[in-house]
Amino acid sequence: MKHLEMFSNRLARMSKHWKKWARRRGITCFRIYDRDIPQVPISIDLYEDYCQVSEYLNSYPLSEEERETERIAVRNSILEILQLPEEKLFWKKREQKKGNQQYEKLSSEEISLQVKEGGLAFKVNLSDYLDTGLFLDHRVTRELFRKEALGKKVLNLYSYTGSFSVYAASGGAKQVTSVDLSPKYLDWSRENFRLNGIDPDEHEFLREDIGEWLKRERTNPSRNKYDLIMVDPPTFSNSKKMRDIFDIQRDYPFLLNSLFKDFSEPGAILFFSTNFRKFKIDPDELLWEDLVDLTKQTHPEDFRNEKIRSVWRMRK
Repeated sequence: MKHLEMFSNRLARMSKHWKKWARRRGITCFRIYDRDIPQVPISIDLYEDYCQVSEYLNSYPLSEEERETERIAVRNSILEILQLPEEKLFWKKREQKKGNQQYEKLSSEEISLQVKEGGLAFKVNLSDYLDTGLFLDHRVTRELFRKEALGKKVLNLYSYTGSFSVYAASGGAKQVTSVDLSPKYLDWSRENFRLNGIDPDEHEFLREDIGEWLKRERTNPSRNKYDLIMVDPPTFSNSKKMRDIFDIQRDYPFLLNSLFKDFSEPGAILFFSTNFRKFKIDPDELLWEDLVDLTKQTHPEDFRNEKIRSVWRMRK
């Protein structure tokens, strides 16, 4: 089939290009194919000498049998072109999910390794979750965040495995507070700190429902206030551990304005990101000023799709 031949040619050419690009930058985790050919709707990410393939819904009319035949052909092309043994390729199907579903466990194999980016090391897990523990599309955003961190008290909400926290600490932050509902991801964050020679005991890791934490802490007269804040929430969350359902489009004004009023120092800077593609921000709803849309500026070169997420920087 012509599109499969086109895919093989494209992958052979672009994998060489992106490997050279990454080598020059000291990056060992990056994307080499991003749904470039519409009939082959997958993304291919390399992590050191491992490969993760994410399969997206194919809108072309195919029977399930035809789909599986194509899947096998694509998989074989990837193994051959990248010279990969089968055990180093991880294939995951991406479907539209809500809330915490993207973090649900797929297995317990614990196939993890260290990757490098921005002069730092991070643990990724290729086998057990849909996501690996490091969102490659935020590579540029993390670097911008680090440049703001020197001497500052930093808050990372929805901190996941702590990559923004590690970047901030490596940029000379005075102290970094990482807040997430998952003890697994907070432990993973501490591990990422240790991988980079940063003592996690000098920083703060809080297991909290963020909405509840904001409501509770705002009445605490000795609460911390921060100079630099990262907020990268889920689009929607109905986790059993949470008291309320979170909806990014509905709840972002409460979230960001709570941080402005009760948790930020004068002149504080906040980065806000969402991967909800239909999201609309209304500056009139926010107390923050000097909103700058960083979406294009932070789009990584190795990602073809420019609609993966939006990023703003704002100031108090």
